[in-house]
Amino acid sequence: MTREPLKYVLYYRVSTKQQGRSGLGLDAQKRDVELYLANYSDAPYEVLASFTDIESGKHDEPRRRPGLAEALALCRKSKAILLVSKLDRLSRRVSHISALMEDKTINFKVASLPNADNFQLHIYAALAEKEREFISLRTKQALAETRSRGTVLGGLRTNTAARNKASKAIADAKAQDVAGIILPMREAKATLQQIADALNAANVPTPRGATWKPMSVKNALDRLAG
Repeated sequence: MTREPLKYVLYYRVSTKQQGRSGLGLDAQKRDVELYLANYSDAPYEVLASFTDIESGKHDEPRRRPGLAEALALCRKSKAILLVSKLDRLSRRVSHISALMEDKTINFKVASLPNADNFQLHIYAALAEKEREFISLRTKQALAETRSRGTVLGGLRTNTAARNKASKAIADAKAQDVAGIILPMREAKATLQQIADALNAANVPTPRGATWKPMSVKNALDRLAG
């Protein structure tokens, strides 16, 4: 008896028009999805369509995320699985993730967390949301401390030393934010790549808002050691 193929609808999200035009971020999402389909999906499978939004993950309204609205509608109509590369591509808000989990007409999978169940995905989303809130507070604190030392942030373009000082303060603060993850892993002999993968899976951004690489993990470790 021939098995009916699993149906997938792919959804991608980038935050800026520049990322959309350049493929920055989008290419990485597509690689994650391809890896999932090749290694974790039950064969055979069929990709019905893919949708992309250029919008911040803070906004979940259908008018701001028409691609997601269309993807969800197609999933409901065809009983397909919504597949995203990372949890934050779907939403940065735990409330929205929870609502989708409770929606019996929607089934979604996260390529970078292929074996995670709904409970684990909810925990990942909650941890990532709290982590982002804490990072935001630490960044604001670092900027406030820089101002209190007399650095005029509005004039940083013409003051390289002041700009570098402010950047260092922010990077130092963000290194502290991830210390609870990277230091225990390093002590347990995890490689820089393994640590980077763990941070990316938790949707924790680098100080520049990018994904973690082995060198960025090393830089954070060096800051913590200093």
